[in-house]
Amino acid sequence: MTDRPKLFTEKILVVNQKAKLLELVNEYKVLDQEGNQIGAVAQVGQSTAKKIARFVSSLDQFMTHTYEIRDADEKAVLVLTRPRKFVKSSFMLTRPDGSEVGQVKQANVFGKIRFSLEAGGQAVGSINAENWRAWNFNIQDATGKEVARITKKWVGLAKAAFTTADNYVIEINEEMEDPLLSLVVAAALCVDTALKQDARGLS
Repeated sequence: MTDRPKLFTEKILVVNQKAKLLELVNEYKVLDQEGNQIGAVAQVGQSTAKKIARFVSSLDQFMTHTYEIRDADEKAVLVLTRPRKFVKSSFMLTRPDGSEVGQVKQANVFGKIRFSLEAGGQAVGSINAENWRAWNFNIQDATGKEVARITKKWVGLAKAAFTTADNYVIEINEEMEDPLLSLVVAAALCVDTALKQDARGLS
């Protein structure tokens, strides 16, 4: 059996948003807790029109967005697509060959935002905001057991620079199998865009 990329085996993932003069395309580095790059997230398929819309307005939130989750060798391992939205977001997760892994669906609009993780038409977990506008999320399996967390800080990180505003931390607390593991990793790695992007147009 082929060894899985470290993205799927590390217990701590640090997501670093690459600084850009103009945020026209989202790109992220994924680091382990020692600061070694073990993956990346890159927005792909951005047309010139989409880039212009992003620069001059918030209209891009109503357009389709696609993100490749890549391993340390820059090879795509998962693809997350958010179709154009109105009010609630949904996301399709596939393998690079197009085979479906599952979906991430926004369950509510007001209050503490919650997303369901689904595969084969069945709920396999959820992502739950713990407060209205902060960066604390718990991720649960279908039984309600917490399996992972997303926060802005983690006391065990070796480098203080990891606690800057451009980073957030994913803690994997429990062993998981696919499709839940891939859904958790994908949604967590894309949380800045997939779960928080629309706040730009509301704040």
